[in-house]
Amino acid sequence: MMKSYGVNTLISDSGLIKYRMVAECWEVNQARDPSRWIFEKGLFLEQFDEKFHVQAYIYSDTAYYYDVKKLWHLRGRVRVRNVEGLRFSSEELYWDENKHELYSYQFSHLITPDREMEGTYFRSDENMTHYTIDNSKGSFEKNKMGNTENDTILNAPDTVKAQKRKPTEKAPAKGRVES
Repeated sequence: MMKSYGVNTLISDSGLIKYRMVAECWEVNQARDPSRWIFEKGLFLEQFDEKFHVQAYIYSDTAYYYDVKKLWHLRGRVRVRNVEGLRFSSEELYWDENKHELYSYQFSHLITPDREMEGTYFRSDENMTHYTIDNSKGSFEKNKMGNTENDTILNAPDTVKAQKRKPTEKAPAKGRVES
């Protein structure tokens, strides 16, 4: 078991610096099953490109990293932002490094330069370029929806014509004859 305070470290892959990790407290606990890294007081991760430019960042109030599964579990105020202007927020986010995907079963809010969406299930690739939001609602700008000339729903003629309703005749009561 190891506990470090005031962590600010760079993480490299094949000699290239890929990430910066900042945490107030980092606990590595291999006595637990499964073994894990624990960031009880929050975690801030930055992702860099080859020229050391920030491509994205992830922040959460609490984080767990299960090293055997290569799975991050971020909890609390989870915030993600990338260089393309995408902003994501939720109370929980999983990052599966083996499958190269992010997902959440909690209410999530996603804002891109073109749209804003919310939903209760979120799944995406690591770059957040291909994502799915289920049980969603959102808003889109009309001019950002693309070419609407060929949209059959928007341009279909109205096939239901409103007709003036004719008054119904009153049926005579049983046993009574009107003359």
